[in-house]
Amino acid sequence: MTTPQAQMPLCQRTLSQLLIIDAQERLAAAMQPDELTQVVNNINRLVSAAKMLGIPVIATQHYSKGLGPIIESIHTNLPQTADPTEKTAFSCCTAPGFERNISLHPARRQLIVVGMEAHICIAQTVSGLQRWGYQVFVPADGIISRNSAHKENVLARMRQGGIQVLCTESVGFEWLGDSSDAQFRDVWSLFK
Repeated sequence: MTTPQAQMPLCQRTLSQLLIIDAQERLAAAMQPDELTQVVNNINRLVSAAKMLGIPVIATQHYSKGLGPIIESIHTNLPQTADPTEKTAFSCCTAPGFERNISLHPARRQLIVVGMEAHICIAQTVSGLQRWGYQVFVPADGIISRNSAHKENVLARMRQGGIQVLCTESVGFEWLGDSSDAQFRDVWSLFK
């Protein structure tokens, strides 16, 4: 007799929220330029797909007085309703106002998490979200750390801890679910 294996969860459009953590100008300046370009492009792809599909987008800024605003190309792509939560805590889950922001959509219990820095704010936030009972997805190509070894280390920890690690394109196509979806061509064009 074989034991049933756990089913791999997929991102569901009606259950998802997109969370962009601390994708800020001065923090970005410390990142590897090639990897940063890829991560920013992937964050923008997910923001665009989320807007097309009616998925809420939440953003945070860590100590913006020191780290500056959200990267301009991301900021201009955000929905008008995505005013960033200001924070000084590394975990968004301990930042005032953050829980209220993700609770605005109580049926949306999946958080797709992108941004900076993978091994600090993202790691501590996904741990907190998991403790709160959220299903957490982290696109590996949508997060970054100053040191790529730190990112790889935290991705391994996330996998061991039950966080779903995937890629941005998987998120977009899981949100669609079917090529007959009315937004298929628009979302597909983001990932060409």
